This record gives sequence, structure tokens and C-alpha cells, in this order.
Amino acid sequence: MTTSPTVLRVLRDRNAGRYLTGLVVNAFGSSALWLASGIWVKDLTGSNGLAGLCLLALWAPTLAGPALGTLADRVRRKPLIITVNLAVAALLLTLFTVDSPARLWLLFLVLFLYGTADAVTSAAESALVTAVVPGDLLGDFNGLRMTITEGMKLVAPLTGAGLYAAFGGPAVACLDAASFVVTAALCALIRVREERPVRPAGGDWRHQTAEGVRYLWRHDRLRPLIRAGGTTLLITSLASATLYAVIDRLGHSPAYAGVLYAFQGAGSVAVGLLTGPALRRLGERWFAAAGIALTGLALVARAVPFDAVALVSSLAAGLGLPCVLIAALTAVQRETPGPLLGRVTATANTLMYTPNVIGLAAGAGLVELAGPGVLLLCYGLAMLATAVPLLQRAASASRTAARSPSDANPA
Repeated sequence: MTTSPTVLRVLRDRNAGRYLTGLVVNAFGSSALWLASGIWVKDLTGSNGLAGLCLLALWAPTLAGPALGTLADRVRRKPLIITVNLAVAALLLTLFTVDSPARLWLLFLVLFLYGTADAVTSAAESALVTAVVPGDLLGDFNGLRMTITEGMKLVAPLTGAGLYAAFGGPAVACLDAASFVVTAALCALIRVREERPVRPAGGDWRHQTAEGVRYLWRHDRLRPLIRAGGTTLLITSLASATLYAVIDRLGHSPAYAGVLYAFQGAGSVAVGLLTGPALRRLGERWFAAAGIALTGLALVARAVPFDAVALVSSLAAGLGLPCVLIAALTAVQRETPGPLLGRVTATANTLMYTPNVIGLAAGAGLVELAGPGVLLLCYGLAMLATAVPLLQRAASASRTAARSPSDANPA
């Protein structure tokens, strides 16, 4: 089966094409700034720890995802996305004043607000997409989003580093600001009719946020996927701390990490093109479980100290890891009522991506206690165990559908 017919169907849709074009531009600018900000801090202070805080500042707002997602359900999504993008563009221009360690607080503040804006727009975009993209193309669309995002990670950081080396941090901030302006303009061209959300009577912000959390946690189809996604990212982040130990065993310099990341990125780009047909054939649970299992096998294989195996395992991890994330997002979009979609999406993102931060911290300590061979074997087996409940639920659902087609597919 080829992916070109469904990919072309998505791209031929004018609204989807404009949205994806905006995503390309925005992902390029964001990926460039992500790397350049750490280099910027390192140059000004010489501190590796402070440079690492840039990533923490960007990720920290994810913890407040459910509350931030509530905003996306209280107003119309398209104007919100345009406003936030233009606000971030203006905010980035303040970085022209960061020229000494004494002004680094402004850089960290901008990065924190940048992450906050991303949490809001991600929730709003997920909801807006369901009004823009036909339901049968959501899987293809989300796969293309993954392809674009991962593709930009292969080229944008190098561009950002080169631009920083030539002209300094403000130039990268200006590039990113321009990407937000272009994204806002493309979003303004999307044709969609949105009704003004009706705010529930007597419900304050906290009550509305809790409503989204309860919906997700009580949903029998969504809860296992979100739990599996969070566990997968936790294990993957634990394993990522072994990267340089693996490279040492292979006898290469730390720069070899770029080669392994390139192979992993290529796998993630490829799986995005295969997602739509795979989701239609397998369903969300089978697709997610297959990806988790492939990632687990890749982690086990990475313990083998041979270059060819390391490269193949990186490619396999790139193919497998995005599957559960795409499956979970697609299921959330299909299973959640429109008025709740912003809150539920943001809650799902928090539950899946917060373990990533925890794993990065814990993995750095564990790699000092045990060798990469033992750790990767344990991580790989834990990943395979994560796939089992999804396989069991998928098999149970298939048996139920086979016994009672009328119940599984109500008229």
C-alpha cells in the first residue's frame, strides 16, 4: 500500500495545506531557537548547568497543561492561535537586549512564556484541526505533522547554530519571530466557521479544568493509550541517558551522537508518511502497541556494541516511538466532544510528556550506577511489557466486534 493517495488528499485540501505550511515555518524557527538558546547561555556564562535550564524553561509549562488548555475551550480557537503567535513574535524581539549574564533572566522568562504559549496553541490547534480536516484523514494529517516536525529537527538546529555563529542570538530570535508572524498569517487564511463557545453556568476555571481531566481518565479507549504514551516516553528518556556510554563502547567521539540522531530522525520522518494507512488497517491500539514493541526491541539491540546494529536500532526507534503519540492524539481528537477538546488534549500532553522530564533526570543518575548493556536490556524489556496491555485490549475489542457486529458498529 502506498501513502501517496492519502497524503495527496490531505495536501489538496486548501485549509490543511495552509495549516501544514504554517507548521513547517514555525517548526523550523522553533527548532533553531531551541539549540541556539543553550549555546547563547553557554557563551555568556560558561555554565553547562545554566545552558541545560533552557530546556527546563521550555518544558516546565507543560505541567500546567490542563489549566492552559481550558483557555482554548473558552474562546474561538482560530483568533486565539493568531493572537498568541503574534504575541510570541513580539516577545522574541525583546531578546535583542540580552547581551550579558545580568540580562539572562529575560531569556529564561521568554523561554518560559514561549513554552506556555506552545501549550495553549497546541491545545487550540488540536481542536481547530477537527473542524478543518475530514475525520477519515486525521491519522494521515497527524502523521504528516510528525514528519514535518521531525524533518525540521534534522535541518533547523544546524541552521540556527550557523546563524548564531555568524550573527549572534538576536538573529536567531528574529528568525523565529518571523516564523510566528508567517504562521499567524497562514492561520488567518484558513476558512473555518467557529461558534462562540458557551461557557457553562456556575463553572469556574478550576471546575472546567477538572472536567477535562475527568473525561480523559474515565474514557476506556483513551486512558490506556495515554498511559502507554507516558510510560513509553519515560522509558525512552531513561534510555537516552545511556547514549554517550553507548558511543564510548563503539569507540567514537561524542559527535557520533549526531549520526545516531540523524538515523532516528529519518525513521520518524518515514513513519509519519505511513501513519494514515497503518491506523486504518490496525486501529489506534494495535498501531501504538506495534510501535512500542519495535522501540523496545531497538533498545535491546542498542546494547550490542557494533556500529551497524547501533544505526539500525536508531532507525527502528525513530520508526517506533512516534506511533503511540500519533495514535493517542488521533484518538483524543476522534473521541472527545469539541467543547472539551482543548482541555483534554492539553491534559493528554501533560500526562504523556511530563514523564520525559522525570526520566531525563533519573536516567542521568542510573547510568552512573550500571553499564549501558544492563540498563538498555532492562529498558527494552520494560518497553515490551508496556505494549502487552494494549495488545490484550485490542484483541479483546476485536473478539467483541466479531461476536456482536451490531453492538460494535451501531447504526
